[in-house]
Amino acid sequence: MLERSDLAENALHSLHDEGYDIPFNTQSLNADTMIFIGGRTARSLDGDWNFCVDLLDTGLRQKWFSLTPMAPEDRKEPWDYDPYMGETVPVPSNWQMLKEKWYFFEGSAWYTRALDMKALPANTRRFLRVGAAQYDCKVFVNGKFIGNHYGGSTPFFAELTDELIEGQNWIMFCVNNTRTLDRVPMRNTDWFNYGGIYREVAIYETPATVIRDMFLYLDAAGDIQAEITVDGPADSARVLIPELGIDAIVPLVDGHGRLAIPASPDLWSPDNPRLYDVTVTAGPDTVTDRIGFRRIERRGTEIYLNGEKLFLCGISVHEDDETLGKVTNEADLRRRFADARDLGCNFLRLAHYPHHERAAQIADELGFLLWEEIPVYWAIDFANPATQRDAENQLRELIRRDRNRASVVIWSIGNENPDTDARLEFMTALADLARAEDPSRLISAACLVNHTKLRIEDRLAAHIDIIGLNEYYGWYEENFEELALIGENSSPDRPVMISETGADADITSQGPKTGLFSEDYQADVYRRQIETLQTLDYIKGISPWILYDFRVERRQNIFQRGRNRKGLIAGDKVTRKAAFDVLASHYASRTVPEDSQ
Repeated sequence: MLERSDLAENALHSLHDEGYDIPFNTQSLNADTMIFIGGRTARSLDGDWNFCVDLLDTGLRQKWFSLTPMAPEDRKEPWDYDPYMGETVPVPSNWQMLKEKWYFFEGSAWYTRALDMKALPANTRRFLRVGAAQYDCKVFVNGKFIGNHYGGSTPFFAELTDELIEGQNWIMFCVNNTRTLDRVPMRNTDWFNYGGIYREVAIYETPATVIRDMFLYLDAAGDIQAEITVDGPADSARVLIPELGIDAIVPLVDGHGRLAIPASPDLWSPDNPRLYDVTVTAGPDTVTDRIGFRRIERRGTEIYLNGEKLFLCGISVHEDDETLGKVTNEADLRRRFADARDLGCNFLRLAHYPHHERAAQIADELGFLLWEEIPVYWAIDFANPATQRDAENQLRELIRRDRNRASVVIWSIGNENPDTDARLEFMTALADLARAEDPSRLISAACLVNHTKLRIEDRLAAHIDIIGLNEYYGWYEENFEELALIGENSSPDRPVMISETGADADITSQGPKTGLFSEDYQADVYRRQIETLQTLDYIKGISPWILYDFRVERRQNIFQRGRNRKGLIAGDKVTRKAAFDVLASHYASRTVPEDSQ
């Protein structure tokens, strides 16, 4: 067996050492290794990959990544897994959606594929990009460990300039979706724990000098701030926005530069989703993007977009599909926005983790506002530095991926966390980090209610711009009258947004006709919520839970059957429930307050 081969070095050590993962848990693939990909040509690695589930992490113990292709009849030892032949799965995909026996599998799985490469041209670099892999992804190339990435929903990069050879190469991923106490999120969540490489994988070639990041935004003075980060020799970067007559040089010091560029762009808004073609060049490298410019701010309990008062008519959305799992595509994303448009929304909360980057690009194009968040969810291990490291990196990766998207107006740093000293320190650090990475957006989190005093009361509120409030009066909280009392007893000094509210409705043939889980009950909860909330003048938005029914392990009663059924649309993403029309009617009736500067 492979434990007795030269690869494992010591049979006893290989079998019994539970520190086998330590050498491969560097988390060296992180926000600092990202590169900007706008305008670059990608070589897709999507398609069929060899695959094997690995419940006991035998692959890391036996060093499967070091195996070289060999015919079975030529082997000296029996292999427990052959990375080069056997079962294949498509990438992107979630293994739960491929075979019933993998439906509840949590652990490691191995992906392998061949990659034929031409000789590397002079002064050229190569980068691997993985759009998302749930959750810990270890990367090996030609038998060498490259690094690993934590975080199930953000992209990561690995430079392979010195690793890929001319001719055939082998790329291997070990992907692990085990829920642990120190990860973000931790073990207890309220959505399905999909596994696998479920977003696109590609190789990029760049010049030796590479633009790692470009960030353009409109500041309070009306100038366009350009922030550029370059890796490699370059004294300056050039910013071109032809439609605005901008041709500006940004000086670089140690690879970083910033410049305020006077400009008068047409401002992006839901009514006018204006985008500009932007080109940035540094040395031989060029990247492009389509960027909208707008200002989002809060003053007291008001939210302003481009100087005009804003009410966020929204809906929450999970990344979940009956057949695709967590995988999405252009048609699925555009259906989401079409349904939101029919609902009368100008806003979507993309919960509870970073969604596919294409969602924000489409929102830019169509004119929707977005709340994006990281999964600091429920009882994270707030006192653990490893957990803090994980959360901060996911936040940085999300912000750097999407901070050129005008549609994104809110970064959310957490959801329904207990108000402890450790949590306050943890979350305050995240709020500070978000503002340092991006001063052009508002910060929020789903905060807490003091149910003894019946008032909004959370120490985190003082450190964020918008107080998110998840409340389920009429569903989890029986005494609906308490919602009005909370409204009367609270006097927040900043906007409050109802970030979740709703009720389940099972509209299948197995669902009830009256009472809890009935369609009529859900619709009535919406009517009562609307009637109560519209009397509270500090509430500046609502994103009920949720657009579509979705899959989740923890919901297993006779009406849920493994699904959260709070969707305004059933899991088929077609059948609308009565509450859809109730909320749509309310949004249609809202009048936008006149601007008061």
